[in-house]
Amino acid sequence: MNEHKDGTVSRVPGVIVSGVSKTIKGNRVLDGINAVFPAARISGIRGHNGSGKTMLLRAIAGLISVDEGSIEVFGQTLGRGGFPKGLGYMIEPLELWEEFTGSEMLLMLSSLREKPDRHRVDDVLVRVGLNPDDVRRIKSYSLGMRRRLNLAQALMGNPCLLLLDEPTNALDENGQEAMSRVLIDERNRGTTIIVVSHDREELDRIADIQFIMSEGRLREVR
Repeated sequence: MNEHKDGTVSRVPGVIVSGVSKTIKGNRVLDGINAVFPAARISGIRGHNGSGKTMLLRAIAGLISVDEGSIEVFGQTLGRGGFPKGLGYMIEPLELWEEFTGSEMLLMLSSLREKPDRHRVDDVLVRVGLNPDDVRRIKSYSLGMRRRLNLAQALMGNPCLLLLDEPTNALDENGQEAMSRVLIDERNRGTTIIVVSHDREELDRIADIQFIMSEGRLREVR
């Protein structure tokens, strides 16, 4: 049970991480993590590089298996090799199709799930601050534009769970504010969001609950 900025208390867990550990090449990157990330809220995780933040996101996304413990998403325990339903993720490294335009990439991705929807693509691109009619190839995008496009692909499927790794990195002040508005809008829509960021001010501004990660261990900030 967690109290949030608006004074309400969330009793519904979105993601429950129980006793999760992971060792890679003798390095314990996740060390007995226990945490509850409430549904329809923004949870922020901060910590230094190499603290295990991104690895935890990958575990929640089902991109890596854990050695010990379990991860439950909306009441369903992730199995080995399984992915949460309704997942949108924005996790480094950026894996974008360099020879496509932004619109072409999103149309191609949407065709893998369902019938391509140009109106949906245009809407998502506008939301993240990109021009749907831009004919430049992704290889010519700035890092900030790539960041926006990566968020756009994460939003394409109307996700229930959104996992974001340093979403405001390389964005200017206006870009950061726009990104924050998108995330708050998604939370208000009911999306459960977990954001990894080194920017404490950004998390103070948008997160309903915050955690600090260090040496593979996670603790909630009270």
